[in-house]
Amino acid sequence: MKKAPQDQVPPAATAGGAAAVGPARPGRRPRRERDGLNPPSWLAIGFLLPALLLLGFLVLYPIVYSVIRSFFDASGDHFAGLDNYTGVFQGHENLLAVRNTAIWVVVAPSVVTIIGLLFAVLTERIRWSTVFKMVVFMPMAISFLASGIIFRLVYEQDPDKGVANAALVAVHDMFGGGAGYPGAGPRSGADQPLRAQADGAVLTTGSFGPGQSALLPLLKIKPEYLPKKAVPAARPPAAAPGQVTGAVWFDFTKGGGGTPGAPNAGEVGLPGITVQALRGTKVVATATTKDDGTFVMKKVPAGSYTLRLPKDSFTASYGGAEWLGSTLITPAIIGAYLWVWAGFAMVLIAAGLAAIPRDALEAARVDGATEWQVFRRVTIPLLAPVLVVVLVTLTINVLKVFDLVFIIGGGDPNASVLALQMWTEAFGGGDNEGAGSAIAVLLFLLVMPAMLFNIRRLRQERK
Repeated sequence: MKKAPQDQVPPAATAGGAAAVGPARPGRRPRRERDGLNPPSWLAIGFLLPALLLLGFLVLYPIVYSVIRSFFDASGDHFAGLDNYTGVFQGHENLLAVRNTAIWVVVAPSVVTIIGLLFAVLTERIRWSTVFKMVVFMPMAISFLASGIIFRLVYEQDPDKGVANAALVAVHDMFGGGAGYPGAGPRSGADQPLRAQADGAVLTTGSFGPGQSALLPLLKIKPEYLPKKAVPAARPPAAAPGQVTGAVWFDFTKGGGGTPGAPNAGEVGLPGITVQALRGTKVVATATTKDDGTFVMKKVPAGSYTLRLPKDSFTASYGGAEWLGSTLITPAIIGAYLWVWAGFAMVLIAAGLAAIPRDALEAARVDGATEWQVFRRVTIPLLAPVLVVVLVTLTINVLKVFDLVFIIGGGDPNASVLALQMWTEAFGGGDNEGAGSAIAVLLFLLVMPAMLFNIRRLRQERK
């Protein structure tokens, strides 16, 4: 038998037996073992199906139904075409809602973003920044219903109840001074110590000089205009050299009796009235009556003077601003919105500030830039993406604002916005679901560009 040559090695004898495995077939994939973390697609769809059905029922179906319903009249039986959409821009109340919505979109997001930016920047420079941020953000934890009730009380017209008017009245009285007694005036008659002027002021018929006292009685004062701090009237104190003293009081005794022209028991002084000493038309000295109605003018030059009670004393006292009136109601509600959302803007912008590289800020300072230049030319450009996100998010939210307007406005058409008008037309007495659906579709179309813009930015950031 012939032996095989030693230099011919059979394929099976190669190292590791690798030659025994034939080449892989072209186009054949290696078999993948099933991994327990990758379930089949039909199983994933089965788990998602309940959520998809719920989402379609709660979101997709209302949208489709609202679009269809917006083309029908109030009864839903007759096709109305685009009448409901054109009606949004017709009628006084609808135009007010459109105007107010435009004001909200232009003013509210911008102001909230600016204030949030200022808070975020300034809190970096204080030691108790965490406490400040917590206080500013706290309104976000309160429901809009509760916030509306709070600011409904804040904007109460009566200064004894409304915080805003209480503050305004306090500041006004501090600088303006003087109490008001509408309708008050002197007794008529030529022999009376006071006479009314055509401009509303009251002058003395006689003259007074240093060292003399004047009695200035008034009548026709309604009880509701008497201040709570008023006390029984007193006779004026004796006048020292260089002084003119006097008393202004309500010269009326309940039940009758008493001596006219002189303070009697049971009569009250009139506090807060300004008394001026005139030489011709020039005011030489001024004093304000105390709680008992007495006053003292000091450092009065020698001479003879006519005393005057200015007309401001006989007009209604300042009661603050009419926050919920037709002029200020929309700015007032925007102020409440600012109180609620300023913390949201501050927190997001503060997170963006924390991500800014400090080297860029320090480099600008080393180059000689002032803090304002660093803020305007370095901080703002680097924060631009965050500011845009905050601004767009607030714009979407503003287009849907309802709670604050409904609670604070109390149904006033001057405060209405499109979201509130939609509810009013469909459910709040209008009984026109077609018009309400048209406004809802219009709001949806207005919100869509902002939503798409946000989605696009998020995708760009992920890339």
